[in-house]
Amino acid sequence: MKISCKVKIDYEDENETKSILNSIEVDNLDYIQSKKKGKTIITNIESNSISSLIHTLDDYLACISIAEKIIKKKR
Repeated sequence: MKISCKVKIDYEDENETKSILNSIEVDNLDYIQSKKKGKTIITNIESNSISSLIHTLDDYLACISIAEKIIKKKR
């Protein structure tokens, strides 16, 4: 059984969106696909179990959080 989750995160401008996506793309494996659409990052996550999906989602959001903090410090 495959379980999937879609995450959409909106940002204030496209440059911020692009920088954050570039920062997290390195960590994306076969079960995480992220793309930029305007000022939004859209991510699809797939897993074989709910616990694995939650773990992956938690890791993904932690990476997003770190990327956001780094970008804000650069301003």
